[in-house]
Parts: sequence; C-alpha cells; structure tokens
Amino acid sequence: MEATGRITSRDALIVVDVQNDFCPGGALAVPDGDAVIAVIHRIAPRFEHVLLTQDWHPPGHCSFASSYPGKKPFEVVTLAGGEQRLWPDHCVQGTRGAELHPDLRLDRAELILRKGFRKEIDSYSAFFENDHATPTGLAGYCRERGLGRMFFAGLAFDFCVGFSAVDARKAGFEAVVVRDACRAIDVEGSVERMEAEFAAREVRVVTSADLLL
Repeated sequence: MEATGRITSRDALIVVDVQNDFCPGGALAVPDGDAVIAVIHRIAPRFEHVLLTQDWHPPGHCSFASSYPGKKPFEVVTLAGGEQRLWPDHCVQGTRGAELHPDLRLDRAELILRKGFRKEIDSYSAFFENDHATPTGLAGYCRERGLGRMFFAGLAFDFCVGFSAVDARKAGFEAVVVRDACRAIDVEGSVERMEAEFAAREVRVVTSADLLL
C-alpha cells in the first residue's frame, strides 16, 4: 500500500456517524450514505482497533434551524463559538434517527464516542467541539491506548469525517481518510474546501483497495 504502509496495532479505524438520520430516509440524509457500510465492513477486519462516533443532540440544539425563528436549514448564523451552519433537526437523543444504522455490524468496536450533546455548541469533529477548543476526550483515549494513526470512514466526508481528520492532525496524530468509505453532503463547495484543508494539514486520502492489498 503505497505511502500508507502496513496496518499495525497503533492504527485505529474511526467510523464516523453512520446513523439512521444521515442515511436515506433520515432527517439529514447524505446522498447514498448507506453505501459506506459495505466498504466499512470490508476494511474493518484489517484493524485491531475500531472506534465509532455518534451524533447525539438534545432537543432544541443550537445547530437546528428550528431553534431560530425565521431561519431555514443550511443557512449560517454566528454563535459564541463561531459560525454555525443550520441543519434540520437530526440525531436527537433517544430517537431512532440517532441510532447507528442497523446494517452496521461492528461488534468488535471498543468505543462509541457521543458528540454534540451540549445544547449550546455543535461538534462536527470527534476530537474537538466547534469552538476548536473544547476536547471530546478522544485524543487522550487514543494516546493512553498507544494509538498513533487514525483511518476515517463514514458520514459526511466534508463535515464530520473531514473535521475529525483535520483535528486528528492538530492533536498530533497521523490521519488517513478512506474516500470510498465516505459520502459527502457538498454544500456550497464544502467538498472542495475540505480537500484543500486535507492538503494543507497533510491528511492522506486513500481508497479501500489500498487497505486490502
């Protein structure tokens, strides 16, 4: 696997937000979102360590357009933590939409990290909330477990997967995104912006075929 190397015990596969609300029929469906599951299932056996993330919002969350009279999904507002794109209500705690997709079968997963549970701030990244200062605790967990390189898959490439990969680099880890194990929303050029951020932060992008050599 050119430039990526053999997968070792210091590597982890981080599967981001493969939840009902982000899959077809969900409140914030990513186009073809459930197609990532088969790819994830193919690559997961290569990893000794598999971690999952789960969006977990309280009702009335600050990222919901419904929390702002007159605002619509995909508009942008300014909050204390910076700019916030507004979304339809999604992944509300305890609802079916917040559950991991029933076809995702990763029983070996060692951790499910819930994020976005603070009402006043969103959390795209698995490592930091959207103020880019409040840690989720994942970096500490990975360091204590001796993990050094993170492979990312899931939903969505240009938001939660991408921000997680960039923040992994900021936290001192190597970061690799498995492109065909992700799908994107692509709002107003968000894919292009994320790809530029990957290049600037030295986030590698590979395909599942690279991992199966």
